[in-house]
Amino acid sequence: MNTMYTDITIIGAGPVGLMCGYLAARSGLNTVIIDKSAGPLMVGRADALNARTLQLLELVDLFDDLYPLGKTCNTSSIWANGEFVSRQSSWWEALEGCYHRHFLMLGQSYIEQLLDKKLTQYDHAVRRLTSVQDITLNEQGCITTLDSGEQVQSRFVIGADGSHSFVRRHFDIPFDIIRPKITWAVIDGVLETDFPKVPEIIVFQTDTSDVAWIPREGDLDRFYIRMDTDEFTQAEVITKIRRAVTPHSLTFKDIIWYSQFTVKESIAEKFSLEDRVFLAGDAAHIHSVNGGQGLNTGLADAFNLIWKLSMQLQQAAPASLLQSYQNERQPIAASVIESSGELVRSTKYSKHGTHAQDYVSIVEKRAGNITGMGIRYSESGLDGTRIFDFELHNQGSLTRLYHLLNYNHYTLLIFSDNDIQIELPSYIQCIQVSKKDSYKYCSDQGYYHDQAILVRPDAYIESHCSINEINNFINSLWMYE
Repeated sequence: MNTMYTDITIIGAGPVGLMCGYLAARSGLNTVIIDKSAGPLMVGRADALNARTLQLLELVDLFDDLYPLGKTCNTSSIWANGEFVSRQSSWWEALEGCYHRHFLMLGQSYIEQLLDKKLTQYDHAVRRLTSVQDITLNEQGCITTLDSGEQVQSRFVIGADGSHSFVRRHFDIPFDIIRPKITWAVIDGVLETDFPKVPEIIVFQTDTSDVAWIPREGDLDRFYIRMDTDEFTQAEVITKIRRAVTPHSLTFKDIIWYSQFTVKESIAEKFSLEDRVFLAGDAAHIHSVNGGQGLNTGLADAFNLIWKLSMQLQQAAPASLLQSYQNERQPIAASVIESSGELVRSTKYSKHGTHAQDYVSIVEKRAGNITGMGIRYSESGLDGTRIFDFELHNQGSLTRLYHLLNYNHYTLLIFSDNDIQIELPSYIQCIQVSKKDSYKYCSDQGYYHDQAILVRPDAYIESHCSINEINNFINSLWMYE
């Protein structure tokens, strides 16, 4: 029987599985990616990248390929009875340490196609039209048996195979689903309308807040329409859209994608098994699309997980680092389910009949999740928060902090005007930022003045200290080598 050997077997080549593969390849790891599909997605599904995802894409050289393709959006408006009610974007404008204060409205297919192309260039192409028959654990990690009869021996397995995950079901990981009996239709198309359209998210206030208009890339638009019945026609969906935009007219010149779904909410009891099998994306958590958090949360899973696997494989990091994946991401998934659940229920239930206003108020309250910039891995303090992005002067030219971070390394940021020389292991890069223009990097921002900040590969703060404690701080750092 033919046996392949690799570092990580990734089951599922949606955006999360593809991102896991891409990050692993950039980290120098070998992968085998398995998927039943014939190719990457062409239309439909997720429709927005939030501000935190845009930051993460900059870390790994994907931003420049994707950003020009999308449409920026940071405002939400409410319309009622054909009249404009309000427009708001305060939760975006208030973000600190954030260069891109908006969604990038861009279909999931663009992300999948780019990642699929990058993986082929890395000689890590997805094995498509292939399914998994069995996974067993052994002393070396995991043996995955494919429908071809081939076996893959890997140190780790990642189940990124969606809400019906073979990996999760194979290992009997509980995944109890809540169904709030809310059914939606979604339709992407090219419109002809006299509605005064601008690139913003519109919630229509009718008897219920049951229609949302989402801008998309190019000349596309998307509508989400709450139907609350299992059987309905596309014509009935379009009638409901037209009722929402009355007295304006609207017709679809072309329909690119149409689907319907029933809201389901669940979180896996475990995100990892024996530090060898990991769940990511919809295999680990599912929830309403409201707030655009699904794709972004799944991609954040990948960014959280892969650097930890890399550190374990290449630097002999302790098991506690692998265990931190579940400890960190499971509470985040729970908070996403809570925020998206509150949003979706507000479209149907309102004490005062102000569904649209209620919805937007919840968006503001839950902005940390929706923008992604409020996600943190600690209860309080600096540790566990995202490192802020800001401009730096680099010997006469401008750059930004996130352009200097490296997903394959920790980064020790030293904010001091004093020349500080220290020795660090190879997987920690050191960048000193001064207020003096004689230094390579200088900035007059005051976020981390006179502090040393250890930043994880995924751009979250691991630990910090004041400059006068830096020697003890360096000596206390765990070292893998």
